[in-house]
Amino acid sequence: MKFLPNLFANNVQWAQQVEEQEPGFFKSLSEQQNPDYLWIGCADSRVPANEIVGLKPGELFVHRNVANCVVHTDLNCLSVIQYAVEVLKVKHIIVTGHYNCGGINSAMNNAKFGLVDNWLRHIKDVQHKHSEHLNTFTDAGAKQDRMTELHVIEQVMNVAHTSIVQDAWARGQELRLHGWVYHLSDGKLRDLDTCIANAEEAVPMYKRAIEKLTNA
Repeated sequence: MKFLPNLFANNVQWAQQVEEQEPGFFKSLSEQQNPDYLWIGCADSRVPANEIVGLKPGELFVHRNVANCVVHTDLNCLSVIQYAVEVLKVKHIIVTGHYNCGGINSAMNNAKFGLVDNWLRHIKDVQHKHSEHLNTFTDAGAKQDRMTELHVIEQVMNVAHTSIVQDAWARGQELRLHGWVYHLSDGKLRDLDTCIANAEEAVPMYKRAIEKLTNA
């Protein structure tokens, strides 16, 4: 505890409070994890996955990266999805973006930060795909919000198209995909109506979700 003693002190206090509220919690937790949910979210420090949805340690499997991207060449993300689906047998994969996302805003404003610019390229691809609709916005904030929503929907589809999820559906495994957006301003989640329960639902859901946004 030579370095960052305040964090160690916070940890001790937290562990004591949890154990007082639920004796034996950590012993039980150490023996297994059995989450029903995989959360794919942004690395932003303002978006704490477990706290947002009121779940305890062990109830939410989490993968986070800049701007909650699901890229088919990202072995880190794919490994998390595979472990969650094939080993933990999660029943839900939730892609969660958030308004006022630094990654989204940087990509849209062509900001330059170095190595991360290569990662933001994936966001620019979504922006280009929906450029006709996005260009109808005159307010920069509203445009970024819509881009955030479109980006989440595209990432849900990227999850749906992975061989991991396709194979799970093919063998009849119960698995649903969801797309949500988190409001930093009030702490509430918005459901983008992107629930997919099987391979046949993916494309129709995608078309409905995009049409709902672009006609809003």
